[in-house]
Amino acid sequence: MKAVIQRVSEATVTVDNKIIGKINSGLLILVAFGQNETQEEYNWMIRKILSMRIFNDSNGIMNLSINEINGELLIVSQFTLFADTKKGNRPSYTQALPPNFAQAEYNKFLEIFKSSTPLKIETGIFGADMKVKLLNDGPVTILLDSKNK
Repeated sequence: MKAVIQRVSEATVTVDNKIIGKINSGLLILVAFGQNETQEEYNWMIRKILSMRIFNDSNGIMNLSINEINGELLIVSQFTLFADTKKGNRPSYTQALPPNFAQAEYNKFLEIFKSSTPLKIETGIFGADMKVKLLNDGPVTILLDSKNK
């Protein structure tokens, strides 16, 4: 599993010109699922995201977690995180789960995430043509890969 974590002042996801997910201060999380993901990896990823001290304290130092600031989360599926660009100019996505399997994993991940925190969680729509708009705060962008714990 791969994720891009972006600290945001605000973020929205729109489908067919309709906002379906909107958050204020918090994290925009883009996630992708690969072969043989386990619930242990999902649990690790969720714990890592909720515990990362990437929000500023009163001294302007990144010392607070999303839990400590009572932030919000917008979680959007993005299979292109598994792009393999080693050969040619057209990325290959063979390492990403096929859509029918990935959707089940995305839903499972969301269920586990929602049961792990009382924080507000908004989502995109799996497989939809989504427009994601964000105001990156910092900017702070972090890459996570469950295979590289």
